[in-house]
Amino acid sequence: MNEELLHEYRRMHETVLSPIAKRLEDLIRGHVAEAAHIDRVVARAKNPERFVAKAGKTDATGKSRYPEPLIQIQDIIGARVIVYYKCDVAPTEAIILNYFRPIELQTIVPDSEWSFGYFGRHFIMALPKDAIPGDIDIEGAPAFFELQIKTLFQHAWSEAEHDLGYKTPEELSADHQRQLAYTSAQAWGADEMFERLVAELA
Repeated sequence: MNEELLHEYRRMHETVLSPIAKRLEDLIRGHVAEAAHIDRVVARAKNPERFVAKAGKTDATGKSRYPEPLIQIQDIIGARVIVYYKCDVAPTEAIILNYFRPIELQTIVPDSEWSFGYFGRHFIMALPKDAIPGDIDIEGAPAFFELQIKTLFQHAWSEAEHDLGYKTPEELSADHQRQLAYTSAQAWGADEMFERLVAELA
């Protein structure tokens, strides 16, 4: 682990990134306050150990993917808007796009059928100046943040899967993959059933 980068990022995490994440969370919550079926809005700075792990990734040739990680890693600050149902994603996205400028938009579809939690709308957004507290130098703030819109079930599954993956960096056994596939199918099915119920009962 790059101890020098870890030390620098921990300082930045405490003095710059966490205050910005808190301000950004409040901004987004205010923007979507009138939207239907918003469960919660969360924003946070990337955990220092996870940041350094990502900064250390290399490509197929062994070259660093992020020679300047503090500039190049775009999800140093991540925000998530969690909605009740799949039908709430598009209206919430429309509200968000009234206030934030997207640099990149992805509709995430997982490579494997058990990666349910990676479904969702993922944006790289320009960080607005009003998300930066007055005592923080704008030049020292990140230029971008990641914003995701997910349903309750997508959020729950991705959080659990991400936590397990971080705690277990080695390759999963076949049995563990089957267990994840089972939980993925259950979460996907619950999301689909609620979507149908909303359509039928609305």
